[in-house]
Amino acid sequence: MATNSTRRRNPLLPWFIGLVIVFAAVIYTAYRFYCTDCGVSPIPLVLVLGVVPIVYLALMYLTFTSQAKDEKRDRNDYDPR
Repeated sequence: MATNSTRRRNPLLPWFIGLVIVFAAVIYTAYRFYCTDCGVSPIPLVLVLGVVPIVYLALMYLTFTSQAKDEKRDRNDYDPR
């Protein structure tokens, strides 16, 4: 076993964790709106069930594109000063 080996973390781990959280929130909110007579206006319904997943997907796309740019960057051009 090599002592200097580095363990690379899965770059999709934050994506999976966020996806589980967003889907749990959407499913719970949809259940509450459908099964209970809470009388909520459609604006919060659209925000939770539509806008939150779209914003999440957009932010994760931006994160992945920035990670891809960092991985393609030449390590010799980086100046850590």
